[in-house]
Amino acid sequence: MSSDVDNKLKEIKIENFIWFIYIGIIFLSWYSNYLEKNYFLYKNLESKRKYRQIMIIIFSILLVVYFYFLKSSLDDIKNLKPCDSKKKKDLTTLSLLGSLFIFLSGIIFLYIAYEDQDLDVEIAFN
Repeated sequence: MSSDVDNKLKEIKIENFIWFIYIGIIFLSWYSNYLEKNYFLYKNLESKRKYRQIMIIIFSILLVVYFYFLKSSLDDIKNLKPCDSKKKKDLTTLSLLGSLFIFLSGIIFLYIAYEDQDLDVEIAFN
């Protein structure tokens, strides 16, 4: 197999692992919603504390995943060849921009999760 195919297969293997991470995050988000509800209904401060911890964990993990995709997009830009089509160059650049924006949103959501001690803002894994 060619080097390009080997690289694509390696990326797919990593992306399959990331899907398992997303499944874990979904379960953590489901549990954090239970804790958030418990806090708002019963003013249970332990539920609030655990909810905040889980949200910080979720967005920290997501930030690592988003960084992986940003780095992958940067590598794709670096690997463009002068002979690649304009369409491929444009789409690769747009992929980089999308990955950058998602990474920045991860930073923002992590900041909100860390700073929002009164649970004034609803944030969710998107």
